[in-house]
Amino acid sequence: MRYLSNPQPGAVPPDHPMLDANAARAVVALLRECFDYRPTPLVDLRGIAEREGLAMVSIKDEGARLGLKSFKALGGAYAVFRLVLAEASRRLNRNVTADELPRAASGSLALPAHGTADRPGHSAVAAIAAGMTFACATDGNHGQSVAAGARLVGARAIIFVHEGVSAERREAIARFGAEIHEVPGSYDDAVAESKHQCEIHGWTLLSDTSWPGYTTAPALVMQGYTAMTHELHSQLGAAPTHVFLQAGVGGFAAALATSLASVFEPAPRVVIVEPTRAACLLASAEAGTAVRIDADAPTAMAMLECYEPSLLAWDLLQPMATAFMAVDDEDAVAAMRRLARPLKDAEVVVAGESGSAGLAGLLAACGAPDIKTALGLDETARVLLINTEGATDEARYAAAVGQSAAEVAARIPASRFDTL
Repeated sequence: MRYLSNPQPGAVPPDHPMLDANAARAVVALLRECFDYRPTPLVDLRGIAEREGLAMVSIKDEGARLGLKSFKALGGAYAVFRLVLAEASRRLNRNVTADELPRAASGSLALPAHGTADRPGHSAVAAIAAGMTFACATDGNHGQSVAAGARLVGARAIIFVHEGVSAERREAIARFGAEIHEVPGSYDDAVAESKHQCEIHGWTLLSDTSWPGYTTAPALVMQGYTAMTHELHSQLGAAPTHVFLQAGVGGFAAALATSLASVFEPAPRVVIVEPTRAACLLASAEAGTAVRIDADAPTAMAMLECYEPSLLAWDLLQPMATAFMAVDDEDAVAAMRRLARPLKDAEVVVAGESGSAGLAGLLAACGAPDIKTALGLDETARVLLINTEGATDEARYAAAVGQSAAEVAARIPASRFDTL
């Protein structure tokens, strides 16, 4: 484990109008127009809290979000909807509203292979969407969300993957009719190629990372993630004092940290958790500016394997994060097993390697007395975690946990979903 207390903390959390409580409510309102929208559950990890001497540990389980097994379902698809609405409004010279988009036939983005929607949408808007092509790079989950959103509105999707994206994750994207292009190298190489091809062909680039001159689409992706904060506001009985957020380029972490600060007073302490082999945010904190690091051996936390921060995310996280951590693959796998095999069925969570990274960071911090004290992880601490993905690669999950995702999920009480 590597740990760095933020050398440049800000006096107050940064404010961002696209990521505040009002924006979060708007995200949920749009999603309700497109789906039979339901929140994801918040699970009380009482056993872990008691063992680590904390007042509370809760984990929001994004593993069933809109049928895509990942929080990313909120980002890419939401941004597709917003960009279609903006383009249709521009071309039709009027305000096109969300009720003119097609509506999913269920509460899931994972529609049947030959189904689209139970509401076809306004014909003029549908025609405009059909002429749009969305492209992005992905480690797996973002590309699936973009592809699913594009299929729902009738647009084309072209997804760029790097060599390390597994066959199962590629198939999850391809089922939505997206074209998949493999790029040699890493996620960052796929980002560069997607940008290049969009410039050549005039496609709409919908990246979840940002750089100078390119922030609008990534900000929309991040805005989609704030739906989680809207849900958490009503789900949490008391405000969290700490939140451990895993990070790749940092978009998810920045969105949640910023939106949580707009809802809870005082804002929770934010701890950023990355894989040791891809800790670009920790390296940036050490350097005092956003830096790109050299690619290392692949990490099991594949959704977090990024070597350069999103500029927009870094600008928000630099003053906001209390600390930055890097955990090893073994830590993430151990956290997966803790979530899969608790003593009580009520605490079972199906979490992939990247989804368990926040818990891995918490357990590593609690296991280091000086860090635990520095972060104030004591009997008054109320810790929030986010399981950002379920078993997005079933074979890898079973190999890590020793049981299939279905076997683990069979222990989850049905009552967890009764009120959702």
